[in-house]
Amino acid sequence: MDRPDHGREPCPWRIGEDAGGAFAMGFVGSSMINSFKGFRNAPKSANRIAHALRTAQRVAPVTGGSFAVWGATFSTLECTFSYLRGKSDSYNMIAAGTLTGGILALRSGIRSAAISAVIGGSLMAVFEMISVALNRTTADMTRPTAFEFGVSSNLSPTVLDPHGPPQEFSEDKLY
Repeated sequence: MDRPDHGREPCPWRIGEDAGGAFAMGFVGSSMINSFKGFRNAPKSANRIAHALRTAQRVAPVTGGSFAVWGATFSTLECTFSYLRGKSDSYNMIAAGTLTGGILALRSGIRSAAISAVIGGSLMAVFEMISVALNRTTADMTRPTAFEFGVSSNLSPTVLDPHGPPQEFSEDKLY
């Protein structure tokens, strides 16, 4: 389950990058959802568009901030586990998701923190399983085919033998 982090910043800078990205996602998503809610729930005598914008302006920064706290906590824990274990793999992400869920819910009590930790770890495990499955699926797409080896000029099906040159299919080899 060891996987390199292509296209990501090194660990100390990753925390700020992840917090900023999480803030942006929370802000934009909350703006869209709350502007729709503000438009729908505006009083009949009010300007619906102005009410929608006021609702989005009031709620979106708070939601973005909450997302940023989650992103910074998760990224800090992921970098900590990567440093302590000496490698970056799926286990770091799952452990970071578990602890992030627990830490952010501690103000609600131990029972709530434990439940949030289980949910956070479970979600990260599902995300990592999907990521591994997609990586394996897309890795199969990059394997060369017989046609790419220039084996067959008439596009007939070929068999690639790892111990010798490719061989053509024939009727007597099928049975």
